[in-house]
Amino acid sequence: MISPETIAQVKERTDLVALIGETVRLTRRGRSFTGLCPFHKEKTPSFHVSPERGFFHCFGCKKSGNAIDFVMEVDGQSFVEAVRSLAERAGLEVIETATEAERREANAARRDKDELYAVNSLAAMYFEHMLRGGPGMKAHPLAKYAREELAKRGLALPEEGGDALSPVADALQAFRIGYAPFGWDGLTSFFRQQGKRLSDGEKVGVLVPRSSGSGHYDRFRHRLMFAVTDVAGRVIAFSGRALPDPSPEELAEFGLHGPAPSPDGPPAKYINSPESPIYTKGEHLFGLHQARHAIRRDGHAILVEGNFDVVSLHARGIGNVVAPLGTAFTAAQAKLLKRFAPAVVVLFDGDAAGKKAARASRAPCNEAGLSAKVAALPQGMDPDEIARKKGPDAIKSLVKNARGMLEYLIDDALHGDSFTGSSLVEQQARIKAVADLLRSENDPTLRAQAKLYADRLSSQLIVQGRSPDDLRQLERLIEEATSGPARRSAALASSETMAPRDRALSPNRAEQVGEAILGAIIDFPDLLEDPDVEPALSMLDGDAALAVAAVRRSRGPQKGLDAAEFLAQIPGPIHSFAAGRLASPLFEAAADAKAAISDNARKLERLSLSREKAAVMDRPNKAEALGDLAAVEAMLREAARRAQKKLGMA
Repeated sequence: MISPETIAQVKERTDLVALIGETVRLTRRGRSFTGLCPFHKEKTPSFHVSPERGFFHCFGCKKSGNAIDFVMEVDGQSFVEAVRSLAERAGLEVIETATEAERREANAARRDKDELYAVNSLAAMYFEHMLRGGPGMKAHPLAKYAREELAKRGLALPEEGGDALSPVADALQAFRIGYAPFGWDGLTSFFRQQGKRLSDGEKVGVLVPRSSGSGHYDRFRHRLMFAVTDVAGRVIAFSGRALPDPSPEELAEFGLHGPAPSPDGPPAKYINSPESPIYTKGEHLFGLHQARHAIRRDGHAILVEGNFDVVSLHARGIGNVVAPLGTAFTAAQAKLLKRFAPAVVVLFDGDAAGKKAARASRAPCNEAGLSAKVAALPQGMDPDEIARKKGPDAIKSLVKNARGMLEYLIDDALHGDSFTGSSLVEQQARIKAVADLLRSENDPTLRAQAKLYADRLSSQLIVQGRSPDDLRQLERLIEEATSGPARRSAALASSETMAPRDRALSPNRAEQVGEAILGAIIDFPDLLEDPDVEPALSMLDGDAALAVAAVRRSRGPQKGLDAAEFLAQIPGPIHSFAAGRLASPLFEAAADAKAAISDNARKLERLSLSREKAAVMDRPNKAEALGDLAAVEAMLREAARRAQKKLGMA
């Protein structure tokens, strides 16, 4: 565990404005800086950074925090990873609270992992140089097959002296596209030359131990290579696409011997790195490191099936695209996406396999709380092909018109290829499929729409010539599928959506005044020591009083306010207000803040008198209702006496 002292030093030594300024264009505004929020799409800046507090807050999406929180959000790092990267940036040593033995063990494990990352990074560089050449290294003569495959996809490498900054060149570089050379030991020999342990290459799966005798051979041979990175951009695995075999004449021309057959029979179209100490395929997404900023900006991710789809769309200006790495989309991957955006659009191929994959993505999305839509692709086309033939606007249109996952699946159950006739048995099967979908939907708002789907079912199932008994049986199935839970869910959804609106229409004036006083104290915590301010603070109650007490407890040795400690102590209803005020102080001078406290204290006094007056005026009514006429008479005399005293008549 990292020591609290190290964490405190990291926060103190990190220039938050400089850190965030690498991602967001910031403009000074008073005591804080503002810019467009990196966590959601907006046109007017609502993102504020306070260099004094080392704190940021967005008034739009409500995200807030310190330097560590920012790195965790933007780069998708864990807390420990974020602290380490900021410590390295600040030139600090990370001190851990553990026994000496535990520290040694943790450091050794970390060094081992770092070495595996380095081995993969070196392999990625080798594959890149084999494709296009590099310092002291010529491109492999058979890399032309990889270049031809890229050109066929509209991703041609720039010619020598051409535009190295084109969107295509940028995409190929961002995804570290390369070529694994023909033969058995190209990478193996390169590792030996570089002094790398072949056993480390075996651990990450780029080298394979020979089944007979000693030594290793290359796992990836004569393939177009895609580097797989984690969210932090470290190379953790590879995916290699098969290429056409060179002819014997070509091999002879280049002095090569072959072909390079696979010991497992005909080569698979794609082969991927096996799992390793740094790679678990169901926990990572291809392209997430490159897409993370665009996903946040657009508020959703686009999920496609293949690596080429990701690179192709990225090269054509659609940057929020990821793929599930040759496996079914998992709950872990959905949760990873949820860290960057609340929604995903599934853009799988329009064939039967693509539809099956879209259906399978529903459960992981539901488990992660990820809102999902489906964009139906034309039969037999994939996103890469659509982008090449129709342009990126065609993809954007598909995404814009994507339908809710439940609606898509119900329509597929009604009209999908799995049903071809109109017999009663088949129509019963259709209804059962839809009923199963509706019953498994946990979202109350979506379940409330079940009746709409039932109406659509009814219109589809009324087939001319169907007997009355058949129709009654179908209608009964429809009613069973959609009644009960949907009605209850509709009422629940209505109450959930109306309640916040009702609350917003009747704000509590005293709470607003209390927040104004609290805000001034947050701006200048030293005012807590001013005796002139104490009477105003004693008038506070509720959340504002609790928050002022939290300010007192959260002041450090230099009397500054520890933002994280303060926010951890205050109740939810006032949390957003306090976070916003930390990042964007209202007052420039303590004198102005003190004057505002005095003004608002007078408002609290008037509000208190108004409530007291209302209570006094209401007591006679209550007494009269109870039949206590003597009490009514006494209260009226007391009210008259007070009125005379105010007018100076007594």
